[in-house]
Amino acid sequence: MSLIEAALRGGAVVLLVLVAVLLLRDARRVPAGAFGALFALGAACYAIVSASVFAVDFPFWLSPVRIVAMGNPVVFCLFAAALFDDDFKTSWLHALAWLSLVAVGILGLSTGVPLLRWICSGLGLLCNAIGVWYVLAGRTLDLVEERRRLRAVLVVLVALYSAVIIASEIAWPRGSVGPMLYLANGAGLLALTSVFAVFLLSISRDGALISLPVSGASLLAALPRRPATGPVPSERIERDEDARLLTALRQLMEHDKAYREEGLSIGSLAAKLGIAEHGLRRLINRRLGYRNFNAFLNFYRLDDVRTALADPAQEAVPILTIALDAGFQSLGPFNRAFKTQTGMTPSEFRRQQLGRSDRIAAE
Repeated sequence: MSLIEAALRGGAVVLLVLVAVLLLRDARRVPAGAFGALFALGAACYAIVSASVFAVDFPFWLSPVRIVAMGNPVVFCLFAAALFDDDFKTSWLHALAWLSLVAVGILGLSTGVPLLRWICSGLGLLCNAIGVWYVLAGRTLDLVEERRRLRAVLVVLVALYSAVIIASEIAWPRGSVGPMLYLANGAGLLALTSVFAVFLLSISRDGALISLPVSGASLLAALPRRPATGPVPSERIERDEDARLLTALRQLMEHDKAYREEGLSIGSLAAKLGIAEHGLRRLINRRLGYRNFNAFLNFYRLDDVRTALADPAQEAVPILTIALDAGFQSLGPFNRAFKTQTGMTPSEFRRQQLGRSDRIAAE
């Protein structure tokens, strides 16, 4: 291994380990921190085991490092899910997926069967594809501007780079490539690691990845209180403008019931308010604490549904009709959102509320 390749890979490993340590430190505060740390450690392991010095004769004592590197495509998928899906929850199936990928990889190495190596690489590509889907699927609904930039720049680049590496391992068996490819691999690892470290750690420090609790409080109650010393003029102007926009937004949602409109988007709601999309995203995210546009809309939709289900005059109206009138597009997402918020199904909620109304009427 050349000194240049060793320096590139060594620098990447040091940066990745540093990122992992810092993300683990903040894992309780940053939901995706644990998966980000595991992904960084897996990438560091890959930077070690993919060095040219191990191309022909791989030492047995490095086998644990190789195993961690093998399972990193699954970790990348989980990292993307935890980072970009606010409803993501861990499951034993995720551990099973990691173990399955590693098992196929170990079996392929121990038997030398080319088909198993292809299967392992194909599963890795599938995991990367799922990770990219998580990155791109919810971008239009994401209200966290820093996270939107992370979607567009960092994770897609990491996924594409990982896909290129896996594809090259399929095309060229281990030990059959020249030193320039190993050198290019090391340079790419260091470059992506530097971007990963600077970008992810900076937005984590700013709190962009923190899950913010959303309560059912009034919109105007979410405005920050005036400091005792009084804001500077620019802050006061921004505060007054936000108060005006929040009042207009509350009018649209509570009085005009804009959330009932089919296909309501951030762009169309911003147009109604006469502001840019990014301004509305900032307003809803920074002032109201929502990280996803659908979660913001569903707060009003579910409040509408609960009112209708508790109304004895609407007892004969089907639940599906009530859900569709409130703006939900189908029954499945509505049922999940309703149970997540209330802890019961719509039917159970209706029976409880109407039974309570009957008892009050009887008294």
